[in-house]
Amino acid sequence: MASVERAQPDISDDKLDLEKGHGSPSPSENVYAPEFDDPNMDPNAAPALEDDSPYPEVRSAVANTDDPSMPVSTIRAWVIGMIFTIVISGLNQFFFFRFPSVTIGNLVAQLLSFPVGRLWEKFMPRVSIFGAELNPGPFTVKEHVLATIMATVAGQSAYATDIIAVQRVFYNQTYNFSYQWLIVMSTQMIGFSIGGIARRFLVQPPSMIWPTNLVNCVLFNTLHHTQYAGIGDRGGMSRERFFAIVCAGSIVWYFFPGYIFTALSTFNWVCWIVPDNVKVNQMFGYGTGLGMSLFTFDWSYITFIGSPLATPWWAEANIASGFVFFFWFLAPILYYSNVWFAQYMPMSTRTSYDNTGKAYNVSRILKPDATIDIEAYHAYSPLFLSMTFALAYGLSFASITATLMHTFLFFGKQIWAQSRRAMHEQPDIHARLMSRYKQVPEWWYASIFLSMFVFGIISIEVWHTEMPVWAFILALLIAFVYIIPIGMIQAITNTQVGLNVITELIIGYALPGHPVAMMLFKTWGYITMYQALSFTSDFKLGHYMKVAPRPMFWCQVAATAVAGTVQLGVQAWMFTNISDMCSSDQKSGFICPSTQVFGTASIIWGVIGPGLQFSKGQVYYGLVFFFIVGAILPLISYVIHAKWPNSFIRYVNFPVIFSGTALLPPATAVNYVSWAMIGFLFQYVIRRRHFSWWTKYNYSRSLSKRGQRAAAMAGLE
Repeated sequence: MASVERAQPDISDDKLDLEKGHGSPSPSENVYAPEFDDPNMDPNAAPALEDDSPYPEVRSAVANTDDPSMPVSTIRAWVIGMIFTIVISGLNQFFFFRFPSVTIGNLVAQLLSFPVGRLWEKFMPRVSIFGAELNPGPFTVKEHVLATIMATVAGQSAYATDIIAVQRVFYNQTYNFSYQWLIVMSTQMIGFSIGGIARRFLVQPPSMIWPTNLVNCVLFNTLHHTQYAGIGDRGGMSRERFFAIVCAGSIVWYFFPGYIFTALSTFNWVCWIVPDNVKVNQMFGYGTGLGMSLFTFDWSYITFIGSPLATPWWAEANIASGFVFFFWFLAPILYYSNVWFAQYMPMSTRTSYDNTGKAYNVSRILKPDATIDIEAYHAYSPLFLSMTFALAYGLSFASITATLMHTFLFFGKQIWAQSRRAMHEQPDIHARLMSRYKQVPEWWYASIFLSMFVFGIISIEVWHTEMPVWAFILALLIAFVYIIPIGMIQAITNTQVGLNVITELIIGYALPGHPVAMMLFKTWGYITMYQALSFTSDFKLGHYMKVAPRPMFWCQVAATAVAGTVQLGVQAWMFTNISDMCSSDQKSGFICPSTQVFGTASIIWGVIGPGLQFSKGQVYYGLVFFFIVGAILPLISYVIHAKWPNSFIRYVNFPVIFSGTALLPPATAVNYVSWAMIGFLFQYVIRRRHFSWWTKYNYSRSLSKRGQRAAAMAGLE
């Protein structure tokens, strides 16, 4: 790695193709130049600037032209966006508490808002309302982007709604709507205030690619028939036809692993041969084993951890290497050595156990006020985890220190120079085209921060949350410190390092025995960072699609406020009108699986606390040393890279290695291995050998596969 890290590792072949227009600079190359909006820049002295991005991924998905006169923030865009925001947020919150659940993603809104916009264009009268045109003419791609981003905000249930549900279900605390609204608004929007700082590091630099956005860009350009040079002059069928054919074929195929022959989903052929062999099933089984059977024919399993066609291959290789080493090599060694009493439990589960091998009964260690009864705890049992679950915690610890160390070593000079405006990455065509639009004033971000900070203070002080103000401030500081390092990792690798475990660990030591305070601390620490990166990612999408920053800012703020309010209303209605809500035998399936996990975590980290699990002398004390491992390994790779800058070590990214397997469990090997295999085929083999085909069709193929799932979510199958 170098101070400006590139998004793909396959450099040697690409360098040969730079003159042909489909190569990319080496990760070790610095391409700094005066910033595009620097008033002191001398145009006569400036180097010649390319008319497109230096990255083939971006060139293949994003148009390098702009029409500043194109309508953006219209009544039509806002009405369509708000309708989808209300509908999607309400439906997703309703199904959020059900198992199995259905989630309506942003792709559904992106696809369905297009015909709605065209119908508006055709049938709405051409009149003005308060000086704004009701129907400004053709439904533009920028209006489509704005409406989609508003709906995207509603794509997931607000994290804080689980706090409210856990308080009601686990601790018999039901506070009024004012408390709920203040908590949700503060946790969801305070992260937006970091956008003013993050944009110069995570949006404007060309190397901050945000690979997932490229898939959305392809769909926008395909639907609106945008013509641009990025796909080259390759012949063959159009992207539109290719998308339609593959999408239709994938929908038909989905019936086979989904309904006709479900064994295709978990093609566990080794265990079919010797179904009674325990060790073989531990190694090759998918349910509670390590999944060495390798194969699946179900795309929903392959994309459970993300699209393999959007993540750069070098990042996929890091994740796959980390998975193989920690879960296929280290985990069996530790398991069969009976480290942490692992052999008394299944190899891989997400359940906690007591010292008899049964599911841990947390009710046996709780006092009536939901704090821990130490005597009952010692009389009952410590809490035990499966081997893969315990390793997942260790890797999460390592990812925290690795992220800070890696960013300091490989990006430290760039961050320092960028903050002092002394040295900047050369702007690409997209940054230069966006320079004509007014940026969001800093006081807008400051206003969001101050108002949401006040909301947070009121909510923890007026109601009994047991959370002091200093803990609230500490949670925000954690998010602010990590936003740039984690954002850079995500923008380059399509992988986010989560702060949920480290925030649980910190507050567990600082305020043991306070589960509600633990949940609030984790949410403000983790979701502030998560929302900031979601906000920044959407800004990058607007950057690619040439949507002015100010409408982008207001559409996200307004949609977040509306979505959070709708979700709270739906949740309150459900708890009032659905009998046995969140009980394990609820007849309609509203067993609240996420709430149960969230509540159990509040007991593990807030009631029991890490002091009884990870401190010296406790069962999982050894996992603490992963913090040291995470700090040392990036330093070693940095030293090796400094000595041999062209060696393979430049592609080794330890934050990605440690955090890439964060979804295991509940994810299994079938998700990771099949994902890496497909990624190797498309992002390495096809990209190198058939670059023009990859450039034109790769992201369309990813879209069509996502369209299969979107069709199911929208009830279109």
